[in-house]
Amino acid sequence: MNLADSIRAIPDYPKPGIVFRDITTLLGDARAFRRAVDELVQPFAGLKIATIAGIEARGFILGGAVAHQLSAGFVPVRKKGKLPRETVSVTYALEYGTDEIEIHKDAVARGERVLLVDDLIATGGTAEGAVELLTGLGAEVVAACFIVDLPDLGGADRIRRLGVPVRTLVSFPGH
Repeated sequence: MNLADSIRAIPDYPKPGIVFRDITTLLGDARAFRRAVDELVQPFAGLKIATIAGIEARGFILGGAVAHQLSAGFVPVRKKGKLPRETVSVTYALEYGTDEIEIHKDAVARGERVLLVDDLIATGGTAEGAVELLTGLGAEVVAACFIVDLPDLGGADRIRRLGVPVRTLVSFPGH
């Protein structure tokens, strides 16, 4: 099974010239979903990962499945204003403007081994912000995992430059 075949391409979304890589088709295919989770988990089995941090929103779906497989806890990395308790936040750059993500201030402990999970890495701004939040609380980000990499946008390399290994399952050229 080629996982790329289970990912739908939507041209000109969210704007002309962009090809959106939609993993909802992968999530809806039981075999592809299981294979993707198994492949994300495999390198980390036995590494004593304490927590999976999933980036809103598809990272919640994948992160929950990965956390279950690794017998780890789960921490949501959310858009600003969505968490009910005291949070820490970071502002990061988008192609046009900025956005903000946050986690609960008590989400991870100092020295806790965390695996970051999301569906796709493009420019890497959100993932970089998540790494900054987690390490700012003292966690050790063991790696960052994504189903899809858009290597022409440089996000995976951006995360590697932070000293965080990156695992991706499928690469699509362009954006």
